Amino acid sequence: MTPLPEPTRHVEFETCCNFRDLGGYPASDGRRTRWRTLFRADGLSQLTEADFAVLRSLAVRSVLDLRTDLEVESRGRFPSDVPGVTYYHLPLTDTLPGAEDVPDWGDTGYVAKRYASYLQGGATSLCAALEVLSDPGNLPAVFHCSVGKDRTGVLAAVVLGLLGVPDDVIVEDYVLSSMAMTQILERLRQEYPDAADEVARFAPVILSVEPTTMAGFLRVVHDQYGSFEGLAEALDRHSAVERLRQTLLEPA
Repeated sequence: MTPLPEPTRHVEFETCCNFRDLGGYPASDGRRTRWRTLFRADGLSQLTEADFAVLRSLAVRSVLDLRTDLEVESRGRFPSDVPGVTYYHLPLTDTLPGAEDVPDWGDTGYVAKRYASYLQGGATSLCAALEVLSDPGNLPAVFHCSVGKDRTGVLAAVVLGLLGVPDDVIVEDYVLSSMAMTQILERLRQEYPDAADEVARFAPVILSVEPTTMAGFLRVVHDQYGSFEGLAEALDRHSAVERLRQTLLEPA
């Protein structure tokens, strides 16, 4: 019998540019992450009917929103009346980069440290996300922020790291977001034509997807916690991690 082809990494939506499957990555004990079980994305507040049809085809049960309260208020949230889908608002930070931070965004070490700050400042949301994702009844699930690379990249790195995915693969997954950033920037220009200067000012923050940034973040995790196991211990989420591995891993 001819084996079925593996699903594609990128999932096409009309209004999402950075919706990706986290399946198929090598993990601990010779296993790999399950396809069509966990997804990462950019904003999900402007979905079209065609987009909802794609979401239904993926059988998504949970949407985890990592954005700030202000972003949810200003840009909208995932609808509460979508049958069979539960929405969780789990902000990883209360503040977004300000104009004064833009020059620093060219320093990958600065960005890596900012990512690392989410581990403590967003610990409550991070723990809640691990609990949600470790329950098979909540899967398939998708988590997202606004552009799907920074806060979403941190949660993706944590989940993949806890599953035993090698650091270099986590970095490769992070860099895949670069393919969507130009599209997202153009979308913002169209959505906010009266704020062209503001969008242009923050373009470096949006476009920056450097492998050394994620590598630096992973280095901070290893330096501060010893390993992702050490991070799980610091978060007191050992049982959730065990459930996560049982649910999200399969034989290679």
